[in-house]
Amino acid sequence: MKKIIKLPEKMNAMVTMGHGGLEKIVFKNDWPRPDPALGEVLVRVLACGLNNTDINTRTGWYSKTVSDATTGEVFDEVGEEDPTWGGKPITFPRIQGADVCGEIVAVGTGINPSRIGQRIITDGWIRNPNDPFNKSKVGYFGSECDGGFADYAVIPSSNALSIDSNLTDAELATFSCSYSTAEGMLNRANVLEEDTVLIPGASGGVGGALVQLAKRRKAKVIALASIEKHKDVFSLGADRVLPRSPENIKAILNEEKITVVTDVVGGKVWGDLIDVLERGGRYVCSGAIAGPIVDLDLRTLYLRDLTFHGSTVLHPQVTIDLVKYIETGQIKPCLAATFKLHELREAQETFIAKKHTGNIVVTT
Repeated sequence: MKKIIKLPEKMNAMVTMGHGGLEKIVFKNDWPRPDPALGEVLVRVLACGLNNTDINTRTGWYSKTVSDATTGEVFDEVGEEDPTWGGKPITFPRIQGADVCGEIVAVGTGINPSRIGQRIITDGWIRNPNDPFNKSKVGYFGSECDGGFADYAVIPSSNALSIDSNLTDAELATFSCSYSTAEGMLNRANVLEEDTVLIPGASGGVGGALVQLAKRRKAKVIALASIEKHKDVFSLGADRVLPRSPENIKAILNEEKITVVTDVVGGKVWGDLIDVLERGGRYVCSGAIAGPIVDLDLRTLYLRDLTFHGSTVLHPQVTIDLVKYIETGQIKPCLAATFKLHELREAQETFIAKKHTGNIVVTT
């Protein structure tokens, strides 16, 4: 490893000590700074965005023992065998946080020292270097390994994507998870210019990213959001914005033909979303913040020739493409609020309340 002068041995970190409430997140000012191993880089974290995985992993929502919405509340029972996105146990203590903007300050063996000094954002999907396209051999930054809610973090060099942008560190920290999730969903559903895309939860981080990225493809976008957020969602490019949970969405849409539904909400409105899909339409899901358990009449699926997609693990090209979109101004950040690292609990409280539009970020 190339020696860098004045790197501290200890660092500040917000450390998650176990499943439970916000009290499980503990500020440490003497946490050991990691060193980059073979193929890794050490990143000085400048900002790190929040995402639903942070909350869901801490509360254990991914466990099949939980059937409630992602309210951020503590659950009475969390299965120890499947509390993470991958359905496997998690090791505590853990530094969470996947959406890093930072600067490379040291490199591990096998990495060119010329990378030192590069400004980067992270691709959160940690792939097996010997089998990078095998979806069963991936982990997520801040889940299966320590992430970015700290002064420093290590990550494979291939996951630290250099970026040339005039955006602030906090603005750049809004992209990694939300926008890659959204782009992955649009790829999975093969959204094209001729499509009309219905986006529930359009004021959230992923929802707002879906609006922008679907419009980048020149698709028509119809968004669902609470009334007080309609102006914000229109500003992201939506063609129409409807109430978050309309009583009769079919009647409101009238003759509008929905060819794609991109969903991170689920819950009680799920059946209505499926009912408005055109014959041959596509549904893609990458979340269920309003609840994961839904009812489906299989006749609806097969008689109307619908296609359902799940979207989680992403191809490396997704984040590479995002960097290009950012650098060329094709997409913009939607930064709702910033907090300091030691205020992560307060940041998560604000995130869980869902009163904001866009993304929330902590800075070091």
